[in-house]
Amino acid sequence: MKFAVVAALPLLAAAQDLTIRDATFQGRDAWVLANGVMQVSMVKGGGFIGEMRLTTGDPKRDINPLRIPHYPTIDPNTYVDAKHNAIYGTGPHRWLHSGYMGHYLCFPIYGPPSSIEEGAGGLGNHGEAALVVWRQVSQKIGADAAELIVEADLPKSQFKLRRRVTMPRGATQFTVEEEAENLAAFDRPVQWMQHATFGPPFIEPGKSVLRISAVRSGTEGEPVKERVMPATPRSGSYTALRLDPARAQEYFVMSNPGFAVSVGYVFPGDAHPWVGDWMENRRNTEAPWNGQTVARGIEFGSSPYAEGLKKAIERGSMFDTPTYLWIAARQKYRTQYTAFLTETPGTSISDVIKDGAMVRVVSK
Repeated sequence: MKFAVVAALPLLAAAQDLTIRDATFQGRDAWVLANGVMQVSMVKGGGFIGEMRLTTGDPKRDINPLRIPHYPTIDPNTYVDAKHNAIYGTGPHRWLHSGYMGHYLCFPIYGPPSSIEEGAGGLGNHGEAALVVWRQVSQKIGADAAELIVEADLPKSQFKLRRRVTMPRGATQFTVEEEAENLAAFDRPVQWMQHATFGPPFIEPGKSVLRISAVRSGTEGEPVKERVMPATPRSGSYTALRLDPARAQEYFVMSNPGFAVSVGYVFPGDAHPWVGDWMENRRNTEAPWNGQTVARGIEFGSSPYAEGLKKAIERGSMFDTPTYLWIAARQKYRTQYTAFLTETPGTSISDVIKDGAMVRVVSK
């Protein structure tokens, strides 16, 4: 991916040193990448990206827009029913919710297990990728970027995952390249969704605004460019959005007028035709939500609905677009996305995407 310097955030002066270090985030083992103007934290248990924030010293700019639950989290691989069910519930969601924060990968399913048997076998909501331990393969500090490569084994679903996180020097963005290897000797249908979840104080009902390159929503094909989170108490919704098939690179940007920074993502349209815009405003009273959760998830990838793999296959397509994908026997599937932080008001999405490619958002 080629980067061009086109827009700048007026950040405080910084050394802009590139670092990758082992640390803890929210009490869990994590890798922390930093470049002097931005910091990203990824926990090892589940591979959740729990933090992406500027490091300017200004609290209105340094806000972490990603969701951190109101309840304590653990690494899902350490889950013990007798100890943890009272906190996280008893359904197939409990393993995921025990570790859930920020951005994670839903794979090889999106939504619930397709059968009671799958759930009894330990396959929970949104698949196995967020339930296992990720391990470091390598790290490298170069002249222009820091690079961290991690892997995870999915023993129940027989896949191997690899993730490369690259943070350029002096930029307020990072790129994630992911690969899934099918270890089975047969072709397989899967769902692949990135679940970017944002939370308070950045997410605020009545104020949080989504701008997105979508052209159709729901089942009626309504055009959509901007969506404000309603202020209605005890409410929630999920809307499937078809992204613009004419674009090589799709995008979304989330903002709140109370903060001096917006968060956005750019990703290839051919691999990510769908977005689910999920909003939760203290509606869900089940554990561990307990009527306290405010969140907004922008979920982008292969499927319009979090309905599980079997129902996605039965649906087949919507708006002439497939609702799942295939990975051939012993083959690999690869994709990527770039996440960025930018000033509000300031950098427009047209500044961030030029000629169908992601450009570099930098600090002065």
